[in-house]
This record gives sequence, C-alpha cells and structure tokens, in this order.
Amino acid sequence: MKKTSTKTKRAPSYVDALIPMLFLVGMLSLAVYLFGEDASWGPNQIALTFSSLIAALIGLKNKHSWEDMGKGVVNSISQAMGAIFILLAVGALIGTWVMSGTVTTMIYYGLEILSPKIFYPTVVIVSAIVAGSIGSSWTTVGTIGVGLIGIAHGMDMSLSITAGAIVSGSYFGDKLSPLSDTTNLAPAVAGSNLYDHIKHMLWTTIPSITISLIIFTIIGLYASSDGNLSMKEETLNAIEASFNTSLWLLVPVLVVLVLAIMKMKPFPTILLGALAGGIFAVIFQPEQVMQFVDRTDLSKPMVMIAGVWKAMYTGFATSTGTESIDQLVNRGGMNSMLEVIWLILSALMFGGVMEETGMLKKLVQALLKMVHGTGSLIATTIFTSLGTNIIASDQYMSIVLPGRMFKMEYERRGLAPENLSRTLEDSGTLTSPLVPWNTCGAYMAGTLGVATFAYLPFAFFNLISPLVAIFLGFTGISIKKIDKSKTANDESSK
Repeated sequence: MKKTSTKTKRAPSYVDALIPMLFLVGMLSLAVYLFGEDASWGPNQIALTFSSLIAALIGLKNKHSWEDMGKGVVNSISQAMGAIFILLAVGALIGTWVMSGTVTTMIYYGLEILSPKIFYPTVVIVSAIVAGSIGSSWTTVGTIGVGLIGIAHGMDMSLSITAGAIVSGSYFGDKLSPLSDTTNLAPAVAGSNLYDHIKHMLWTTIPSITISLIIFTIIGLYASSDGNLSMKEETLNAIEASFNTSLWLLVPVLVVLVLAIMKMKPFPTILLGALAGGIFAVIFQPEQVMQFVDRTDLSKPMVMIAGVWKAMYTGFATSTGTESIDQLVNRGGMNSMLEVIWLILSALMFGGVMEETGMLKKLVQALLKMVHGTGSLIATTIFTSLGTNIIASDQYMSIVLPGRMFKMEYERRGLAPENLSRTLEDSGTLTSPLVPWNTCGAYMAGTLGVATFAYLPFAFFNLISPLVAIFLGFTGISIKKIDKSKTANDESSK
C-alpha cells in the first residue's frame, strides 16, 4: 500500500504570491532589454522556466509536493493542447497555400483593388465580417489575415499597423458571433443567456470599434497618398512571373470558411484547408512544386506528393528574384510553429504551478479587497482577467477563473450576470492577443509574422474596449440590475 502524505498544505501569503510574479516581470523586462523583438523566440521561455522554478520552490516551502505541482502543470498544458494542434495545422496550411498560389492570388487581387487611403479600415471591416460569420479569430487570422499582411507588404504599408487592424477586426467579429467558443463560454460561466450576453456587449463593442475605425482612417489619410507605387508594381510583376494566378485559387479559402460555418472543429477544418491547398498546388503550380522538391529520381506523381508533404512540415521555399516576394512566400510549415509552441508550454508551466499552489487565487483575493462599488468591481474584474492572461497564458482561464471568483460578488451587489459575462469578454478575450506568451498572442505573432509588442499599440479595439467597460462601470451607463420579479417567478415555477 502507498503511504499517504501527512503534510498539511499551507495557504500562500501575499508575499509568496508576489515573489514569482515580480521575478517574472524582472526577467521579462531584462529579456526585452537584451534581445528586443527576438525576446519571444527563446529568452522569454527561459524567463518563464526559471519563474516556474521560483514558484515551485515557494510551493515546496508551503508543503506542496513536486508530484502535485507536476500534475497542476500537466492539467494546465492539457487545456491548451487543442490550441497547439491548431498552430501546427496553421503552419501546414500556410505552407501549402503559399505553394499553391492561394496567398499570392489574394495579394495580387488585393493590390489591384485596395487603395492605401482606405486600406487600414478596410482590413478591420473584412476581418470583422469573416470572423463574425465563422466565429473564430484564429481561423480568420490564419487565412484572410495572412493575405492581408501580404497585401500590406506589397503596398509598402506598415505591417505592425496592418496586424493591429487584423487583430482588431477579427476579435470584434469573434466577440459578437454566437458561433464563437469564448462568446459561449463567458455567459456559461457567469450564468447569463447567450443572446442577452451578445446584446449587452454592444454597449462596449460598438463605441470601441467606431473609435478604432476612426483612428485607422485618420492614419490611412495621413499616410503616403498612393503607397509605394513602384514596390506595388514590382510585387505584381513578380507574382505574375513566378505564380499562376486565378480566382480558382481562392477555393481553399472557401473550403475553410464553409467548414467553419458548418461548425466543424478548427483543427480538422484548417488541416483540410491545408490539404486543399496542396491539391491546388499540384494542379496550378506543378513547376513550382517540382523545383521545390528537386528530386530527379522520383516520378512526377511522387514528386507532387512529396512537394505537398514537404510544404506541410517545412513550409515552402523558392527564389523569385524579387526580395519582397521571397519574404512573403518563403514561409509556413509545422516546424515554423515550434518556437511558438515552446513559448506556450513554458508559460503554461508557470501558470500551472501558480494555480496549483494557490498563489494565483491569493492574488485575486487581494484585488477583491479594493472593490467598493460597481465601477471598481468591473475594473477589478478586468485587471484580474488581464493578470490571468499574463500569468496563466490562456484566454479560457482568464474567463473561467475570474468568472468563478467574482460571480457571487456580482450577485451580492444585485448586478445581472450579463454585466459579468460582458466584462469577462472585454478583458479576458480581448487582452489575450496582447500578451506575447499567451496562446493567442503567440499565435497571432507566429501566423502574421509580426511580433506581439509590434502590433500591440495598433490593436486599438482590444485596447479601447476594456477602457470603455471601466467608463460604463463608473458612470452606471448600461449597467443592468437583477430583475427581482423575474427571479421570483422563476423560483415559484420550480
């Protein structure tokens, strides 16, 4: 028989909970100082790993066993396995879509149609429409977003601003879509109705997206009048010389969008989109595939299979003779996502130890002591969700954990659950892509090829929404009270 532990676990003190956090902040700051934009590709992982060790040592002091903390890490990582598989599928999709000419076709027609003056607000609107229709910011960024980044490159527009516009539009559409997982999760945790939740979110989302569109429009108007016309022409000519372009090459995009609308899970949806890209590469770009594989010992059918296979795991590589195009098309593959996955695993290790040892909960309890009214309660909820995104590195935890902890406080103050569910989305969902080591921030950076801290200042919708929510909380505008008569009727009908 196994011996049962007689150790009694001690609750962490506030100092215990703060030490790993302060250590992490210091290490991350040092990483950014020493390595700049490259901090997310190795240095941050080291910072998170040693911060996990500090948290674990404090856990040992408080009588937590290595085994229990290990289980906490495993549980934390297991929650993100779906996101990790999606990242791998997106890497494969980018590889085959570049090889097939799907990405270059989107870039080609986008350069022909879009004007630099209205480019940034157009990016927001297009991303919002796609994300709203399929309910996924990730799928939107991994498909339409990749093409929009390419168009920005061809126009010599700012990639950081473009990425901020893509993230803003994608999260606006995702947030208001009844097909979105987080839009369903927030009301489930808070105890509100899905459609009441979406309706209540209009109070924060509409002003936020309106302000964002105005800012993006002003930026576009004050940008160069026509963009870089010479670079645009160079890009168009290089695409025509190196790839076959056709509207048929947009079919893989339609495959992904249709499967998403049919509510197929993201992983098989994106993987099937990658396969569709591979098939279209064989049909439309056979010369590119043969050059990419460069195997004279194989028959042509085997070369085609090898090309699709290789693009999925290593990404596509070619030399068009034009540096700007080479930067756009030499990318993708599952292995391109491994550093991003490394970052996610390191962050979830830290979050798992912090939650298992009770230090994450202790930090939230400290925040609750600062609540004195509705405004401060909403502000505290927002900062708690943001902090959970930073510590736990997972947007689902940033919704579930604060939701569980604040639900009773909202009820005690007579506030309808829609207030809580809306606040969880305004903070947990929207701040997740602003944290480089969060699953969402790592995904956006890895997929768009723009560092999180580079696009963060331009993700206006994600930055403004929490501020609007705090403003409404302190002014009392749109704050919904519990309908006591309805509650009484519900109780009597049981």
